[in-house]
This record gives sequence, structure tokens and C-alpha cells, in this order.
Amino acid sequence: MQIITTKAELEHSIQACKMKGQTVGLVPTMGALHEGHASLVRRCASENDVTVVSVFVNPTQFNNKEDLAKYPRSLQRDAELLNSIGAHFVFAPTPEEMYTAEEMNEPFKFDFGGLDEMMEGAMRPGHFNGVVQVVSRLFYLVKPDRAYFGEKDYQQLAIIRFMVERSALAGTFGNLTIVGCPIVREQSGLALSSRNERLSAEQKQIALGISKTLFDSLRWAKEPNASVLAVQQRVVENINAIHGLEVEYYQIVDQTTLLPTDTFNHAIGCVTVYCGAVRLIDNIKYC
Repeated sequence: MQIITTKAELEHSIQACKMKGQTVGLVPTMGALHEGHASLVRRCASENDVTVVSVFVNPTQFNNKEDLAKYPRSLQRDAELLNSIGAHFVFAPTPEEMYTAEEMNEPFKFDFGGLDEMMEGAMRPGHFNGVVQVVSRLFYLVKPDRAYFGEKDYQQLAIIRFMVERSALAGTFGNLTIVGCPIVREQSGLALSSRNERLSAEQKQIALGISKTLFDSLRWAKEPNASVLAVQQRVVENINAIHGLEVEYYQIVDQTTLLPTDTFNHAIGCVTVYCGAVRLIDNIKYC
């Protein structure tokens, strides 16, 4: 496995693979890798000749500088894990390598077709601009055949798919396929997240109330005369009743459009909860 820190070296290495007729898969990450990331890398390695993993804490998608500063970083540990599960290249650039000073300071602009106007987009202005900025940059550099993303960041996945679909006619990213992969959870049910590293042992136990409530809501949705609004309210009330948890939002939306829905058919419930100062996200599909 090779660790690459410059765009020029990455493009040179990928070009050599392409000249051999090899397929290339990409797993974009911000590091602090866990089993959820590992599942993406293993799938990528099983479906492509070459697996590229980016490890880059992208500053342009953080609207909270304190959150950026506290985001866990562990490149050596990440590299050891990636080497053991089949990655061929790890791309670990600095912000200065990825962006010009102008790009760092000027908000990236993209028409999201309304997908950024609710949930994470409403709570974190500019967040998805930074996400699209870094992901599109990685797609240009790697030109992957497939790119892999976890469904825990469901709104992010929908926006990336939208970006690629909008670019398809122009052939900007070639015949790129976006592969969404299921949430990986601890045996307890807690969704795996790099942010879990910031939770104390006591907080991890408290945070279990998030996934438990979401799974309970599947049962509530099947009760006679159950409504989307009533289930939304019940989820929020039950999580907020747990000492140490505070819901930022819980919305049940259509899985494709992310628009509010009044039916559980093809619906997904997306939640963000603060456990102390740590912001955790999760979701549940109703069918």
C-alpha cells in the first residue's frame, strides 16, 4: 500500500493503473476510521482492481471551527487498518495541497435542487457546499469507476448522487457509479461514527437511546391509525426524555427526494442528536 500526499503523485499513480486496464474504486473518508469505513473499503476492494481511500479532514465543510479542531485524526492507525483490508493507495493531502487560498476562503457554489434546504443543510449552512467541493475534487483526481459512501450520512449520499446525475450528460466524471452501503452498528445498535471517539463510556451507554428509539419507531409506524407526524413527535419526545440527549431535528422524508412525506411508504427518518457536546446522526428506513 502506498501513502500519497500530493495531487500530482495521485494522478500519476491512477493513470498508470488505468493504462493497465484496471478498474478503480474510491472511498472518501475524513479518517478516524472504524468498522463502518472498513466495510466500505472491503466492498470496494472486492469490486475493483484498485482501491483508493482518501483520508482528509475537509475544512470547507465545517461551519464550526471548534468542531473542526476537535475532529479526531489518526493517520498512522488508519493506514495500518487500510493496509490490512486491501487498500492500494491512501491519499492524505494537506488543506493547502487540496485547495488554493481563494478556494479555502470563498464558499463553493452549487445548485442542490433543494436537497440542501432541510435537515443537515438547514442546521449547518454551507456544509454541503464543502462536501460537494471536496468530493468533486476527488472524483476529478481519481476518476473512479465506483465510489462508496455509507448510508448513515443519508442526505450527503443523496446530494452526491444528484451531483453525479447532473454531471452525467457532460461526462464530467465518466461512467461513475455511486454505491451506497448500509449503516454499520455496534452490537448494541449504536451507529458507528468517528465522533463516537469523543464520547465517554457513560455517554456511549446514553447514546444507545437514539438507535433504540428509531427501531421502536418501526413498530409505532405499524400501529392502527399511525401518522408520520405522530411518530416524528414520539421519537423526539422519547429521545429528549433520556437525560444527556437533545434532539436537534427528526424528520421523516421520502428516500429519493428528501421532501417531507405523509406516508411511511419509501420513507426514511433522519435524526441528529446532541449527546453532551457531541453531535450524532442516524437514520431508519420505514420500508
